[in-house]
Amino acid sequence: MFEMKEKYKTGILLIDTEHEKLFEIGERAYQLLKSPYDMDKYDKIVAVIEELRAYTVYHFEDEEKYMESINYKRLFTQKMDHAGFIKKIDEVDLRKIDANQDEAIMTILTYLNDWLVNHILEKDLLIPVK
Repeated sequence: MFEMKEKYKTGILLIDTEHEKLFEIGERAYQLLKSPYDMDKYDKIVAVIEELRAYTVYHFEDEEKYMESINYKRLFTQKMDHAGFIKKIDEVDLRKIDANQDEAIMTILTYLNDWLVNHILEKDLLIPVK
């Protein structure tokens, strides 16, 4: 389900490599959803959310530093989008996950996929290669 496709590549190696990692995190979450061997997925779901948040913060910092280095005129908009994504991840109610684990992970996956793909295609591909 989660795959870094050629059309998502910005041509900026650092950003593309980090986007690839975000897709890998999403794919691991998807495999967790599909796993017939994990009946209680709560701890693994929480771990994926924590990894996603931590890596996303790291990625956004790198991406914003790159944009600052080239005096990118859309940096403020990017920062607002990035802050919105982190806020959404922070708002995940971990107590509600346990009641319906598959639904919870599917909600997170859908948000991640939609946001990541749309953000890359609509915003990140506009960032000039230095």
